[in-house]
Amino acid sequence: MPHAPDRSFFARAPLVVARGLLGCVVSARGVTVRLTEVEAYAGPAGPAGTADPASHAYRGPTPRSSVMFGPPGRLYVYLVYGMHWCANVVCGADGEAAAVLLRAGEVTTGAGLARERRPAARSLHDLARGPAKLAGVLALTGADTGLDLCAPAAEITVLAGSPPATDVVRSGPRVGVSAAGDRPWRFWLAGEPTVSRYRPAGRRTAGPVVGG
Repeated sequence: MPHAPDRSFFARAPLVVARGLLGCVVSARGVTVRLTEVEAYAGPAGPAGTADPASHAYRGPTPRSSVMFGPPGRLYVYLVYGMHWCANVVCGADGEAAAVLLRAGEVTTGAGLARERRPAARSLHDLARGPAKLAGVLALTGADTGLDLCAPAAEITVLAGSPPATDVVRSGPRVGVSAAGDRPWRFWLAGEPTVSRYRPAGRRTAGPVVGG
């Protein structure tokens, strides 16, 4: 029987949590998605003391990014380009900003409802292929920021799935960020048709624009 990760699962370094989330399932409002792609973000003091200029928390807490500073196991949903929601899971030690962006996944239950929420999807594989699409099929919005995924009666849950084989886990540059975009902090499952297509940041992209 799948179980929900406890607080200690999220209270680890973002790169560790990112790998651990692959294969987990996220359920919200009638739809369940198995995670096939995620992306780690830190803050002013990232792994090995390296600051993460691509993070919303890079310059310290703000009204938007304060949730990233903990406690771990909470949801951070932000608006990108003024129209799309993207969902992150807060991780790391309490007080140290870190989060994992939920980039893509496979809809495993509630496909009909997911199609209603994403009528432009060209196929089942496209329903949650990309962070905005994934948040869309789960009906996540900024109102969900701060929700505790570890609470016993949480409306949105993360459950452990079948752990992927080590040899199918890949890592590479993050998507759509110009600052520290070359860090191999994006993780995905090789051979999964739901994984989003890699696109480097365009020339107009500047500063922290994506990620927890």
